[in-house]
Amino acid sequence: MSRRLAVAVLVLSALAVAPAAAGDGPMPYASQGGFGVLAPLGRDGPTRFVALGTASRTSTMLALVQTKDSMVRGYTTLRGDWGVPVVTYDQDGTGLSADGRTLVLEDVVTGYPHTRSSFLVLDTKTLRVLRTIELKGDFAFDALSPRARRLYLIQHVDVSDSAKYVVRSYDLARGRLLPGRIADRTQKGWVMKGYPMSRATSAGGRWVYTLYQSSGGFPFVHALDTVRGVAHCIGLPWRGNQNGFYNMRLTLRNGDRTLAAHWLSGRPWLSIDTASWRISRDHRAGFPWAMAAALGSAAGAFGVLAVLLVRRRRREEFEQELVDLLRAPEREVVA
Repeated sequence: MSRRLAVAVLVLSALAVAPAAAGDGPMPYASQGGFGVLAPLGRDGPTRFVALGTASRTSTMLALVQTKDSMVRGYTTLRGDWGVPVVTYDQDGTGLSADGRTLVLEDVVTGYPHTRSSFLVLDTKTLRVLRTIELKGDFAFDALSPRARRLYLIQHVDVSDSAKYVVRSYDLARGRLLPGRIADRTQKGWVMKGYPMSRATSAGGRWVYTLYQSSGGFPFVHALDTVRGVAHCIGLPWRGNQNGFYNMRLTLRNGDRTLAAHWLSGRPWLSIDTASWRISRDHRAGFPWAMAAALGSAAGAFGVLAVLLVRRRRREEFEQELVDLLRAPEREVVA
């Protein structure tokens, strides 16, 4: 068996057995296995960087896997226990710069709170380690500037409350953690406290918008300009329990001029103007709930026919048949 084939078998086996592994403690965290982080589209189609740990936790294999056929396009073995950063509940891995040239990995730590934090900065073409970062304290990956000149980190600052944090900036060119925190200077009394639910990134990677659930307070969006190193916090008008916020998503539209907060189902909630930070109700058409209810009632009349169709047609053919019977657009029918 060739070495490349052996690596491919190892990668596939690891992905099948362990979809994801992470250190203990709050998000963000470092993931091994799973889907990794999506790389820029190349001539061989979509690929992903996947980190695979070992039982001894002494080394990590970083593999570039082609998604269409799981072929390994490249790999390297790294000393230590490393993973792909995962920032929010609705995301795959992150850690890749917008220009696709730099990848940041985070140490997989099994205890909380962390007393030391480590990161690896790699060149994505050669898979060579460009820099190893060692910091005292509990840090996690947050974002990268488009050309990887700055690394942004979440620093957990209260061992008794994992939701409290500050955003810090690390100068990758000079190799040093910059003093102070990245905060909204217009709201000096704002306490950074919450858990990251969803994220949207502008074209080119300059602006990163993160939705935070904040138990006991208002949910908010943290808007980070990764080039200038400034931030703005937008409090959202929500009262009551926020447990369902893992179903909330952020989406940019209108050429990144509008940030929409909506439910996973597509049901709209709020829109934020990314120039003025003005919040308004999102009147954009989401899933037609009233129409769905009407269709549900009408569908009952076709129950017998539907059963017959299911028995002799594949699922996709049945769905199309039902759409035609109800004379409704295909997007309005939920299987």
